[in-house]
Amino acid sequence: MVSETRECVTLWLRPGRGWPAHLPGQYVRVGVDVDGVRHWRTYSLTSVPGRRDGRIAITVKRIAGGLVSDYLVSHARRGMVVRLAPPTGQFVLPEVVEHALLFVTAGSGVTPIMGMLRALSQRSGGLPDVVHVHISPSLDDTIFGGDLRALECRHERYTLHEHHDDRHGRWDVAELDRCVPDWSERQTWACGPAGLLDALSTRFARAGVSDQLHLERFRPVLASVDLDREGGRVRFLASGKEVETDGTTPLLVAGEQAGALLPHGCRMGICNSCIGRLRSGAVRDLRTGDVQHAEGQMVRTCVSVAAGPIEIDL
Repeated sequence: MVSETRECVTLWLRPGRGWPAHLPGQYVRVGVDVDGVRHWRTYSLTSVPGRRDGRIAITVKRIAGGLVSDYLVSHARRGMVVRLAPPTGQFVLPEVVEHALLFVTAGSGVTPIMGMLRALSQRSGGLPDVVHVHISPSLDDTIFGGDLRALECRHERYTLHEHHDDRHGRWDVAELDRCVPDWSERQTWACGPAGLLDALSTRFARAGVSDQLHLERFRPVLASVDLDREGGRVRFLASGKEVETDGTTPLLVAGEQAGALLPHGCRMGICNSCIGRLRSGAVRDLRTGDVQHAEGQMVRTCVSVAAGPIEIDL
């Protein structure tokens, strides 16, 4: 275990035999037993693929109220056993990098990009033309700060722009014009809070270069809904638990709060670990606002809310 900041650690894991090689930028689901209950969370891989010792690394930042992140940061020890699902994710670089790159990251959003940078730095010729804008609360709270600065010293084509909120104030997307004048000509990969990614999406769209922007969101994008018409009583058939829900609480969260042990993984509508069969009623997908009401349909409980009374096979 390597301490990155006061609230962030890198954990080195040794998967079992037959572990598939990952692509830089991908993530894994990690299963951790806390107080006798297994919880799954998703973390980006921050090590290069195919290490000779077979190990992989994930970097975990403690989240306020986060059960698993707090447990790993505080209690992970050598010899601890966790469960791993195979690597997955589409936030990856092309096999051949033919264009200048721009990375924009904030906070723990640097984790998938760190995996990319480490892999690129090992290619013949070293890093290509890369400009990296990294935003963090302070110098001391910069995840991989030392590693990024070392990369800049070793690779003349890698340029790092650090922004520390405590010294520079909140970063504005207009800063791109100053620190990266040719940003609209670069293929861009960005990861961080929703506000940052939304601002980048708007800026790239206005410039007519949306196709050059690639985003990784750690939380799903939620649609606006009329909350006055949402919510309802949810019955989880496998456990017999029932709970009254509103129009903002995902079925997964509502069930857990009611004491139901429900399957889950990424908690953002990607991995399909949390799906359950709808037996009656209707649910609304928080990402799109669409209502699903077909009996027998599989729904993702982490991004769905009740649209009236429902029964679900979980």
